[in-house]
Amino acid sequence: DLRKSLKHAEILMQPIHLAWVDYAILIAYVAFVIGIGWALARYMKSSSDFLTSGRSIPTWVTGLAFISANLGALELVGMAASGAKYGIVTAHFYWVGAIPAMVFLAVFMMPFYYGSKARSTPEYLKMRFDERVRGLNAVAFAVMTIFASGISMDALAKLLNQLLGWNYNFALLICSGVVLLYVLKGGLTSAIYTEVLQFFMIVLGFAPVVYLGLKDVGGWHAMNHSLQAVAVNPSTLYLKEAGVSYAPDAWTSAWRPLLGGPTANPMGVDWFAMIFGLGFVLSFGYWCTNFLVVQRAMAAKNMTAARNTPLVAAIPKMFFPFLVIVPGMIAIALTSMPDKNYRIPPPIVSNESYAKAVDAVKTANPADSVAAVKSVGDALGVKVAPDKIASLVAANATSKLSDDQIKQGLYNSITENYYSGVILSLVKKYCPPGLLGLALTALLASFMSGMAGNVTAFNTVFTYDLYQAYFAPGKSDRHYFITGKVITVVGIVLSMGAAYFASMYDNAMDIIQLVFGFVNAPIFATFLLGMFWKRTTGTGAFLGLFGGIAGSTVFHALTIATGNAPGVKGAYLWNILGHQVPVNCLFPSEMAQNFWLAAFAFVVCFTLTLVISLATARTKSDADLKGLVYSLTPKIVDANQPWYLRPAIAGTVLLIVCVILNYIFW
Repeated sequence: DLRKSLKHAEILMQPIHLAWVDYAILIAYVAFVIGIGWALARYMKSSSDFLTSGRSIPTWVTGLAFISANLGALELVGMAASGAKYGIVTAHFYWVGAIPAMVFLAVFMMPFYYGSKARSTPEYLKMRFDERVRGLNAVAFAVMTIFASGISMDALAKLLNQLLGWNYNFALLICSGVVLLYVLKGGLTSAIYTEVLQFFMIVLGFAPVVYLGLKDVGGWHAMNHSLQAVAVNPSTLYLKEAGVSYAPDAWTSAWRPLLGGPTANPMGVDWFAMIFGLGFVLSFGYWCTNFLVVQRAMAAKNMTAARNTPLVAAIPKMFFPFLVIVPGMIAIALTSMPDKNYRIPPPIVSNESYAKAVDAVKTANPADSVAAVKSVGDALGVKVAPDKIASLVAANATSKLSDDQIKQGLYNSITENYYSGVILSLVKKYCPPGLLGLALTALLASFMSGMAGNVTAFNTVFTYDLYQAYFAPGKSDRHYFITGKVITVVGIVLSMGAAYFASMYDNAMDIIQLVFGFVNAPIFATFLLGMFWKRTTGTGAFLGLFGGIAGSTVFHALTIATGNAPGVKGAYLWNILGHQVPVNCLFPSEMAQNFWLAAFAFVVCFTLTLVISLATARTKSDADLKGLVYSLTPKIVDANQPWYLRPAIAGTVLLIVCVILNYIFW
């Protein structure tokens, strides 16, 4: 049995060797996206062309780019990771945490963004409030986009390292170089058109993996049956600590586990945190105020196209859980089936650590298994299963194992899961030559769209809202055009630095939600009051936003998820004070910590803005705010449009379908 498991580990640990057809698909795709950038370069004559596409792009293109800009590492790697870690509850990132906010953006907020002729969301805040609010939002957004881009880079470099054996640093440089080439040449327009291509590549590349995975586990019902057995005792697959048990539907029901409270589901959240923290604060904060996605709608050719952009995107978005979350659930079901020879990948351990652990196994005394387990665990730097290490030491003492066999045994003994490696391991397991090239290209496409989306949003905000506003006002358009290109290079370099930070987290989804909690949650409170309450003042908005970001920082410094050590993941203030983390500052999971952090930041910002606005004088008259505040802006008349082009009606239909999906998976 040990020999069989060693053979299985050997297969999982080997990098993939691509066939010529796989390389051909990858090279053709990279050449094509660079070609798009070069082809569009001749149309880039002004800073507006380069940074905002000159507002000239049709609805179906901006709609697919709107969803594709969000299809980076967050979506493919993070959602598959969360599907494995938390189950079908992850679908709430779509049915609760995306569709309602996208409909709200289309119906209520796009008229202000597009009608005000603002070039970015921070510029809208300048028109509504003043330069202080714009500057604070621009800086916070710039930092957030760098982190989001870095997460995409980190995930892609790890993918190429695991699948193809490429050096992590080399992979970072190559991928950054490709994105830099086509964004530097074609600006936002090339990013948008390549995002449309990337959308189709992602669907074509991943649909076969989901189909083959479901077929392998015996279909949907067989997968659910396996997950129900796992839920009762998740510690057998190292999903939770020993002694933790859930109801059988914890991984397979979307709402019932939440109604039982934080201890009844693997995500560790209740219905209130899900609806208010994710469904309202994080969701509306991301989809309605994040310039990365709003920029795609603002590039549309007219107001109707701009308002319909989020609605076009919402249609495929609604069904994406079946493409990106189900693979994680398949991975758990496969791990629970001994005959499938599969496990959730463990954390990446360096060759040096493996070499030390191999020596520790060779020198260990089989009679003293406790000392053997400790020395091997210390050498690897991760948690290990004592029984597996003891049997490995005993097997080596009986008949000398080769270094490779010991290394494979060590791989199997690791009791931690690297959830972000799930999608890569399934690609490795199911894809033959040709299909492998397509799946790898889909992964490449997703990371590049995430990186390019963030870099184009960063260069626009930095050039217009920071550089032009504060450092070099009144320069020629040519000057800002060149600055935009320079900032594109700077953005890529800074993103590479953020990639090294992102590599410390085991789930890309957890860190991105944390970053969004810091920035998007308080910003949404500012936009909400600014757009729908004319009494909101610039001083109230600035101090409220500052207080919201500061509040989220303090909340993070005081709280942490159970099982994490105080540090970059939170609760570092208790370390400084020399105290243990209090029980009421512990959350069941990183995701629960993120949801409550977002809710706290929103409430702080909303309350401060409200109170300070009532205490300070307005600096803008009703006439100044026309087109910027809901109650002072003439309503758009769209009665002459076909029903399917009227955002209110189309949005209502989408919400009804969303409710039906929630009911089916209740």
